Amino acid sequence: MNISIITRILTATFIVGALASAVATASAATPAELLAGYAAQASAPPSPARGREIFTTRHGKEWSCFSCHGAVPTQPGKHAATGKAISALAPAFNVDRFTDALKTEKWFRRNCNDVMGRECTAGEKADVLSWLLTFKP
Repeated sequence: MNISIITRILTATFIVGALASAVATASAATPAELLAGYAAQASAPPSPARGREIFTTRHGKEWSCFSCHGAVPTQPGKHAATGKAISALAPAFNVDRFTDALKTEKWFRRNCNDVMGRECTAGEKADVLSWLLTFKP
């Protein structure tokens, strides 16, 4: 293999690695950072009381959040339809929760559609996350 081809392969490998790292860094977050972002988008302070209400209420659909996550989000849950195990939702009881912005958005979008029949607003996400952050070990 000649030097030119090796250089091209190494350059391409470096660029792909740098892009992957940038994407991973861009989506990494803390629960507090995500909460601040949702609150800023909503232009309103989050309310843990409203978050609890959103989590525990059926919104005209068959399920509520606690149908899968359990009434107390400090415990593991189980998907209401598939029975798949779901780890604790409260960040203090599951350090992996709400640490990836893209993953958080994916699950808010899916779960809000299942529970509310629509995507949650930034304010609703902030309210639910603020309530989840009130749980401490």
